[in-house]
Amino acid sequence: MTTVQTATDPVAEACCTPVTSEALSAEDAQRFAQLLKAVAEPTRLRLVSLIAAQENKEACVCDLTEPVGLGQPTVSHHLKILVDAGILHREKRGVWAYYSIIPGALERVAAVLSPR
Repeated sequence: MTTVQTATDPVAEACCTPVTSEALSAEDAQRFAQLLKAVAEPTRLRLVSLIAAQENKEACVCDLTEPVGLGQPTVSHHLKILVDAGILHREKRGVWAYYSIIPGALERVAAVLSPR
C-alpha cells in the first residue's frame, strides 16, 4: 500500500529546498544568453582563444584571418558579434582594427556557470 502525502503534511513541505535569490535575474539571463550565443559558434570561440593566447591578449584582424581560414570581412563580422556581446574590445589603429579581451569578461562567464 502506498502512502500519499498532502500539502498539509509537514514532511511534504520540508522536502523541497527554497530557490535561492542568488540566481540570475531575467534581464541578466538575457544578457548572459547573448554572451553564450556569441561564443557558442566554433569560429568565434577559436577567435577568442587565439586572442587570449597572445602575450598581450590582443590581435590585429589581419593576423586572425589565416588561423581560422576565413576572409577578413567574415572574421570582422565574427569579431563584431564578440564585441557586441561584451567579450572583446575593438581599437582602430590606422586602417587596421585591433581586438583585445575585455578584462574580467571570461571570468564572469566562468563565475555564472560555476556552482557557488
